[in-house]
Amino acid sequence: MKTYTENELKEIIRKHELYLKHEEGGERANLSGSDLRGSNLSGSDLRYSDLRGSDLSGSDLSDSDLRGSNLSGS
Repeated sequence: MKTYTENELKEIIRKHELYLKHEEGGERANLSGSDLRGSNLSGSDLRYSDLRGSDLSGSDLSDSDLRGSNLSGS
C-alpha cells in the first residue's frame, strides 16, 4: 500500500480542489490502494476522488465531502 506524508496529502487535496473547480493545475485525487490509516482528512472536498481499496481505519473524515467518490473495498 502506498503511504503519504501529511504534506503530500495536503498537496493532493489542493490539486483535487483545483480539479473540481476546473482550474489550471488541477488533478483528480487518485488515492486507490493507499494506507491512509489515522490520516486527518477533516473538512476535505474529495468529491469524485478514487479511494478504492484504501485503508481509512482511524482517519478523521469529519466534515469531508465524499460524494461520488469510489470507496469500493475501502
